Amino acid sequence: MTKAFEQSVFGRSELDVKAAIALGSNLGDSNKIITDAIAVIDTAPGIQVAGRSHLYKTAPVGPPQPDYINACITVSTTLSPRNLLHKLLDIEGQYGRVRKERWGARSLDLDLLLYGDRIIELPGLSLPHPRMHERAFVLVPLMDIAPQWSHPKLHRTIEQLFTHLAQQKLLTGVDRLVSYESQTV
Repeated sequence: MTKAFEQSVFGRSELDVKAAIALGSNLGDSNKIITDAIAVIDTAPGIQVAGRSHLYKTAPVGPPQPDYINACITVSTTLSPRNLLHKLLDIEGQYGRVRKERWGARSLDLDLLLYGDRIIELPGLSLPHPRMHERAFVLVPLMDIAPQWSHPKLHRTIEQLFTHLAQQKLLTGVDRLVSYESQTV
């Protein structure tokens, strides 16, 4: 690895970079947890929320468990991808996230989906998120705030990925909650 690459992945980013984050919760007051977590992210040093999707009720993936509340946000950040990921993991911990089983129920799940147009494959950090293009619970809320963002590996916009899932009839089980409006900040 070059020193510049190491600095950009592990250290501080020199410029503001746009990143996309998925939020999910299915334990406790999930609407409040998601809304509060967005506020916590927005107040974290080096991170500013730029856009917020609607909240969506979604069917779970994995073992039997309650439905999820999902959303996506875009942020502007000066944090490196690794530091941003660590901050998100810290915030999950503040909400009592315990990793017991894969795809199990959780109080808060924060996934770093996109970091600019970066492609990164490192232990514990894969960008773009490797399965985001297959997941309606990610693409539906991301469509609210970033339809023209291009997936760096697939070279297709979020809107094109969304349309592909729609054509395959894979957008079921995602219902928008009317209590929260998407907004771009």
